Amino acid sequence: MTIEKKTGMSLAGRTILMSGGSRGIGLAIALRAARDGANVALLAKTDQPDPRLEGTAHTAALAIEEAGGHALAVIGDVRDDASVADAVAQTVDRFGGIDIVVNNASAIDLSPTPHLSMKKYDLMQDINCRGSFLLAKSALPHLTRSDAAHVLTLSPPLNLRPEWAGRHLGYTIAKYGMSLVTLGLAQELADSGVAANSLWPRTLIATAAVQNLLGGDEAIRSSRSPEIMADAAHVVLSQDPRTCTGNFFIDDEVLAEVGVTDLSVYGGPDSELQKDIFLD
Repeated sequence: MTIEKKTGMSLAGRTILMSGGSRGIGLAIALRAARDGANVALLAKTDQPDPRLEGTAHTAALAIEEAGGHALAVIGDVRDDASVADAVAQTVDRFGGIDIVVNNASAIDLSPTPHLSMKKYDLMQDINCRGSFLLAKSALPHLTRSDAAHVLTLSPPLNLRPEWAGRHLGYTIAKYGMSLVTLGLAQELADSGVAANSLWPRTLIATAAVQNLLGGDEAIRSSRSPEIMADAAHVVLSQDPRTCTGNFFIDDEVLAEVGVTDLSVYGGPDSELQKDIFLD
């Protein structure tokens, strides 16, 4: 853990380019940054309302503006090279540069190998792994010009206990691919002043994915709110990128390092919370 304990941390004036962000953890991270006065560009697919999912890129952008930030909604797909290039170009044109990339977009299917279609496998690989690599790679020329450059990827520690691959191999490959982006970029960019870190929650987080795919209302009751990830991300992104890189952070550990130990504001008692996957 390499979190510097300090007060008055702010992302004011910094520009974030995020994949996804129409809802859930990504939107929470964007709104926390917006309260500082940050600029947030969202590369997201949700252009029109979907009855199965709350929010669009446009409603997220409005919420960011209302929270005190400046927003740009770019409708596109992190799987598509042209979409990512366009998002980078629009962000730089609107805000003058890029300080932070947040690899938030992710697809999930926990099916065991015999029941996982290759279409779903490819979707997870393309969004989670390839998308994270592509977005960071495409923004690098601008990140290297920033003195506060971070790539933050929402992915787990590289836990090689066989049980995780054995439970859901396709998803594990895709998420660990995201984590390898962190591991590799941190090493590759060690002398460039661009930090690369991952952030993962200790518990389930109350998102649409948890509601729709991991157990409905019961799973939501066993989850913390997305704001815990937003506050932890804010701490990480406020660090000096030259000294805070190559870490696989867990949300509650990040907050504890800056003196936040009462987590009741984020959800129910610990005895009722469900630990997230990939954590022993």
